[in-house]
Amino acid sequence: MSDVTIVIPNYNGIAFLKTCLDSVLAQTGVQMDVIIIDNGSVDGSQEFISSNYPQCELVCLDQNYGFCRAVNEGINRAKSPYVILLNNDTEVRPLFAASLVASMKEDKSRFSCSARMLMYTKRDLLDDAGDFYCAFGWGIARGKGRPKQEYETADQIFSACGGAAIYQTEMVRLIGGFDEAHFAYLEDMDLCWRARIHGWKSWYEPDAEVFHVGSATSGSRYNRFKVLHSAGNNLYMIYKNMPLAQMLLNLPFLLVGFLIKYLFFVKKGLGKDYREGLARGFELCRKHKDRKVRFLWKNLPAYVAIQVELWKNILLFLPGRRGN
Repeated sequence: MSDVTIVIPNYNGIAFLKTCLDSVLAQTGVQMDVIIIDNGSVDGSQEFISSNYPQCELVCLDQNYGFCRAVNEGINRAKSPYVILLNNDTEVRPLFAASLVASMKEDKSRFSCSARMLMYTKRDLLDDAGDFYCAFGWGIARGKGRPKQEYETADQIFSACGGAAIYQTEMVRLIGGFDEAHFAYLEDMDLCWRARIHGWKSWYEPDAEVFHVGSATSGSRYNRFKVLHSAGNNLYMIYKNMPLAQMLLNLPFLLVGFLIKYLFFVKKGLGKDYREGLARGFELCRKHKDRKVRFLWKNLPAYVAIQVELWKNILLFLPGRRGN
């Protein structure tokens, strides 16, 4: 049995596939399987993979079902104890997979481990060193735009970035996998939040390096698709993972945070999209009440720890502290 399965979702990403797959197949120090889930690409991706990478398992879906459905398909096919999710617009170092597997083996309480993601064109700058979330309802990519030398130490994080991260395969299945109602954005944080409620940890491993283009599928950093899905998914994620008492406790912070976010997107000309996203979020909450995490008293210490972290992470948004 392989040590790890690398799952790569793809949608019209033929321009990135050669660089990504060549680097994946050059991995050393680990036995691995590679599964590519194609979301109904029409740019020749499927033919390119079939012709040039027969050693990879290719699963072709009939349409674009989004990131969550794609990676769930791969996770369900994995036969290894660990699974790595990797964006198609990446290039990984030779010890990327081995470093992630080694980190997970160090501590059995680790549910996930995030790689050190570097900017593709500015390779000394960070794209992501793990993700955090705060009581304002804001997520943050830790260290984004900072020199990579500032993040040389492995550390605990709130959530692993699903663009380049490893997970315990059976634990992902046990807590229900990625919620496909998300389609895309914040699905990785939702998954790790659920794991945190059950007492599991997420980690950051700097020895696992990956270069990331970013927004290869959705386009620019701020666009209608991203704002619409991120706003709705954020609301839905809060509803799912916070018991009623915790939602009420955080309500003043959340109202301020959502208002500031709305004004920000109004300034970007995306205010209408943000409002539509929130409406979508309320609809997701109504439609998927059955997916709300059931409160159990045995998980109370985890809820308390999460809440303390949500408050503490507000400090990350102070000048000079972003992403530290």
